[in-house]
Amino acid sequence: MQELVIPSMPASLDAFWMPFTANRQFKSQPRLMVSAKGMYYTTADDRQVLDGTAGLWCVNAGHCREKIIAAIQTQAATLDFAPTFQMGHPAPFALADRLAKMLPGDLNHVFFTNSGSEAVDSALKIALAYHQVRGESRRTRLIGRERGYHGVGFGGISVGGIAPNRKSFGSLLPGVDHLPHTHNLEQNAFTRGQPQWGAHLADELERLVTLHDASTIASVIVEPVAGSTGVLVPPKGYLERLRAICDRHGILLIFDEVITGFGRLGTGFATDYFGVIPDLVCVAKGITNAAVPMGAVFARDGIYDAFMHGAENAIELFHGYTYSGHPLACAAAQATLDIYEEEGLFDHANHLSGYWEEAVHSLKGFPHVIDIRNLGLVAGIELESIPSKVGSRAYDCLVRCFENGLLIRTTGDIIALSPPLIIQEHHIDHMIEMLGAVLKEID
Repeated sequence: MQELVIPSMPASLDAFWMPFTANRQFKSQPRLMVSAKGMYYTTADDRQVLDGTAGLWCVNAGHCREKIIAAIQTQAATLDFAPTFQMGHPAPFALADRLAKMLPGDLNHVFFTNSGSEAVDSALKIALAYHQVRGESRRTRLIGRERGYHGVGFGGISVGGIAPNRKSFGSLLPGVDHLPHTHNLEQNAFTRGQPQWGAHLADELERLVTLHDASTIASVIVEPVAGSTGVLVPPKGYLERLRAICDRHGILLIFDEVITGFGRLGTGFATDYFGVIPDLVCVAKGITNAAVPMGAVFARDGIYDAFMHGAENAIELFHGYTYSGHPLACAAAQATLDIYEEEGLFDHANHLSGYWEEAVHSLKGFPHVIDIRNLGLVAGIELESIPSKVGSRAYDCLVRCFENGLLIRTTGDIIALSPPLIIQEHHIDHMIEMLGAVLKEID
């Protein structure tokens, strides 16, 4: 292993236009991490910060795992890049075969991308093209869900339902509609696991079918557990009803598992946890432990087979990316999957989920807490908003937690926790202790 080199502080922060960040505010008081190991970041001022969010929902196996580092280094020295347009190299074929065996049912084909955003746009395009090759070219309508987050491509923000992500970018894709979200504090506040109330909200898809006609609808896309909007857990029976309605009307069901994939719920994927098999599954983040960017779309046999007709030398799907199946990403993914298997991290997450639930719900009754929700190793703590200052209370909490040694994620006035799957009980105790102390401090 090469000697660790800690980067020096940059002379200026001005050139980097930071994503999803209040740039002026951040650059006046920056929060910079310079190294990481296991469950902790090290900051530029040499403090240890417990990672309560697995980076951005993505470092599931913990930081700077030597096996992943070695795999990337070896691959970079052997084959740094090879095209996958009309050419190939062994790595993506081997990885796709391994991944396909992890998914239930006949989700046996894998289309590689470089991010969750690209995975979503790819899945939407595959859905549209699938209906066209089958002679149902009128099926062009895409259905998303309010408060859904599906990345930042034009397809993703069109089917997504988070208003600030959409409002600055014009009319977006035409022919898109949205289901209602499932969040209801009056009915479901402080639910542990899946809420009992709300399965009927899936029936809104029948209303959209009546409004638009099923023959015009290509697909419905949902996050099994909505993550970036603040951890919205599906009501019992909700996903099952969506699946049944889609089957009844010939609509493809897409699960966006960019967050829930690779162990977050204590199973490989949310489709395993809920026992509902969609037609397409989008993944990213945990596929490589975030060490190299990568995403993917899993497709059922019938979808892939529908394209495999016509002249053998004809391209079946005019879509792809220069870096689809990149050698370094494939190497990182294989090493990541090895770690998941060798250390039993999905089972570990499942084993800890009860302890996690008790810990996060111990914050009930703390100042400003109006809801807590959880599933697997993910939790959302919703705070009462300050009138005319939505988001300021949670942001204050984020800053104070960081100063005290804990990394959390916020959206509006909701705190999201999603730690690396290597977490132990003492990490959970420390995390909740620090967060609880901050909740008692903030106004």
